[in-house]
Amino acid sequence: MPDNKEHVRIESGENRQLQALQSNATAVKAVASAVESTIGPKGLDTMLVNEAGEVIITNDGVTILDRMEVSHPAAKMIVNVAKAQQAEVGDGTTTATLLATAIVDEGVKQVARGVPVVKVIAGIQRGVRYALHKMKEKARPIRELEDDWLQRIAFTASRENEDITVAVMEAVHLVGRDKLLENNFRLSQAVVAHPRATSAVFSGILLNKTRANLQMPRYLENAQVLVLADSLESEWVDDESLSTEAGFNKQEHLRKQFLAALESLMGLGVKLVVTSRGLDSLAEDILTDSGIMVIQRVAPDELQKVAEHTNAKILKRNGLYKPIEEIKSYLGLAEEVEDNEVLERVRISGGKGKPFATILVSAATDEVVEERERITKDAASAVQAAVRGGYLPGGGALELSLARDVEKFRETVQGMERFGVGVVSEALLRPMTQVVANAGFNPLEKIEMVKALQLKRESDSLGIDCDRGVVVDMVEMGVVDPLLIKFHALGAAGEVATAILRIHSIVRMKNY
Repeated sequence: MPDNKEHVRIESGENRQLQALQSNATAVKAVASAVESTIGPKGLDTMLVNEAGEVIITNDGVTILDRMEVSHPAAKMIVNVAKAQQAEVGDGTTTATLLATAIVDEGVKQVARGVPVVKVIAGIQRGVRYALHKMKEKARPIRELEDDWLQRIAFTASRENEDITVAVMEAVHLVGRDKLLENNFRLSQAVVAHPRATSAVFSGILLNKTRANLQMPRYLENAQVLVLADSLESEWVDDESLSTEAGFNKQEHLRKQFLAALESLMGLGVKLVVTSRGLDSLAEDILTDSGIMVIQRVAPDELQKVAEHTNAKILKRNGLYKPIEEIKSYLGLAEEVEDNEVLERVRISGGKGKPFATILVSAATDEVVEERERITKDAASAVQAAVRGGYLPGGGALELSLARDVEKFRETVQGMERFGVGVVSEALLRPMTQVVANAGFNPLEKIEMVKALQLKRESDSLGIDCDRGVVVDMVEMGVVDPLLIKFHALGAAGEVATAILRIHSIVRMKNY
């Protein structure tokens, strides 16, 4: 038996751990409170203000979390999970935040009751895994781009902006299903916003660059395209070698070789050169005089887009000295190339390679156009996620159904881990609770109504109509969400919540 001093030390350690958990839970809840009022059809906007008086009004969860001032370490972990959600699937950040917060809150309650934290964590992990498994089972597939559900998903994700919905769906059909299924392709990256532009959708890409100088042509038709992952300049010998006759002669040879390479490009009819680095003044003068447009210092991801869209193969600088016929096989083709001086971007369209689409978003002011850009990106991400993984009932109905499944699973779990599984079941009620509360109804009353009817009808799609407060079928109402967004939100929420619950104590580091 431990003596009294040892018992006091153990009790003190347990108290310190519980205090740390409660401190973290409080910080996490403070972060969630900044976004919880934005979820659902009756969600409200949040105004963000900085010291300079700049204002952003939005209901986009990741924007709020990214811009708000956060100092507590655990709170920052919640912000990071929202950013990870945005990076992975482009939407669902508020849901991920609410689920993570609820899991932490319910987990701390179980620890306060005396359940060992390691058992709570193990149970949470089992509960989340089971819920994710059941979620996949419940998904409804999208088999073709003409599926009406895609338009409905776009409409919901665009905050019911019809023009954004139409634009996103037009872009979806331009790029096609195969492109949407590519792992590295993000339709949301096709969204470009500008306050002075005219909203439009076109086949092609917009490079965030302009031509190297204004004397180069502004517009090209049926342009042969060279994509160079290098600088467009002659190779140079080092200064020490240049001081010798041999070095000087070598430099002259390299210069002539480079000029011959430029002549070859002009002979092949190249009209557009896109480089990842710069070009020297000699090359610039020669190409300008020959009516060739050069776009320099293009980012690697955009360089890859140009190559894919025009069906060009990316060339290194030493490839310029290959035989003419071999260089020819590296060239791509674009029907139109235009340096848009209003947008300060170059548009490349009608490429002979893979299809790309650009969604150009406009509005009257910078503040509004920024918000429309975020909304359009959300809609594009939601549609692409639905194509990849199908869809599920929205409005918190699916999560409420999963809570019932997890609660049944809890009955099969032996030992104290069952309390952790119960944490997941409780946390899954949070999305509908918040949606109903934001609509001005009593969540306890409404959720019990839905629970009873879901059980009676064996349904996973019953929820609350936020206008009338009655139980309706979310799928029949057209309220659905992509599987991948919900799946990643719950998975990420479980990971960050258990990471926070593992924190035994908080120790301030000394400054060096």
